[in-house]
Amino acid sequence: MISVLVVGCGSIGERHLRCFQKTGRAHVTACDTSEPLLATLAQTYGVKTATDWKAELASGRHQVVVICTPAHLHVPMARQALEAGCHALIEKPLSQSFAGVAELRQLRDAKGLRVAVAYVLHSYDLYSEVRDFIRGGGIGAVKQVVHSSGQHFPTCRPAHTVPYYKTYYKDRATGGGAIQDGLTHVANWMESVIGPTDSLYCDCAHQVLAHVTVEDTINLCARHGDVLVNYTMNQFQAPNESFTQFNAEAGSVRMEVHLRRWGIQRLGETTWTWKDMPPAERDTFFIVQANRFLDLVEGRPTALCSLEAAEQTLRFNLAALASADQGVRVHCANVTS
Repeated sequence: MISVLVVGCGSIGERHLRCFQKTGRAHVTACDTSEPLLATLAQTYGVKTATDWKAELASGRHQVVVICTPAHLHVPMARQALEAGCHALIEKPLSQSFAGVAELRQLRDAKGLRVAVAYVLHSYDLYSEVRDFIRGGGIGAVKQVVHSSGQHFPTCRPAHTVPYYKTYYKDRATGGGAIQDGLTHVANWMESVIGPTDSLYCDCAHQVLAHVTVEDTINLCARHGDVLVNYTMNQFQAPNESFTQFNAEAGSVRMEVHLRRWGIQRLGETTWTWKDMPPAERDTFFIVQANRFLDLVEGRPTALCSLEAAEQTLRFNLAALASADQGVRVHCANVTS
């Protein structure tokens, strides 16, 4: 059994705790500054708890640290975990700046430790099948992608103890807003399918969500080489839905994630051929991700978001924020801070 320390046990931290426990391969310790929260987690899951994460690192008891704190703490905390000899799974986004990222890569390599970033879409069966099909040339070269998604954020992602507007979400500096919280997942996965984003133009606004001023609505157009991509997303609509359509030389592929299906329509056809995926709970894919990270720690290759891929998505995030603030198209290669 591998000893896993989960640092930051809010909504996503609790999910990681629960899902690593469900692998049956890990002893999990919950670490948070809130003693009432830790008492609840200990009672609910029967896990050990701690309030001082540095003391836990110094104890040498843990092989893995799962970092679920606000984004501006991810890189420095990951560095401390590696320095203590622990592998690190870092919640998304990797950070809200490039400060310390290169040094983190260097330390990972010097220590020979494993680092991944928890962009969980890589662990969804539907997303993996679609990526494999498209990258295998099943419809020829992709030329355009259209993505549209939305949900009612307060309903879909409630916290047991703290409302969203009192968490990291309220401030871009801690990883908040729809770009760094929601769109970053889609952009990260999209780059794994069609390659890195070269440039983008982003328009975003705070439209509805109460008690915050960060953007909850996004319109963004991007270019990945010769592929044009349009993203729309909001975090206030009633239906929780996600559509993505890839239009290629020989046909189209459509994902309807909320319906757990994807389909193909080739040139000359007039209807979609659908593949339905088996029903699944949200925890299912976090358990897959936890198992894959444990596989990675044990030296087996696995499909997770690498530190390098997460760094590229950080470039996307920062380019989107800069574009929205400046009202101009931003080339990702020019983003340096």
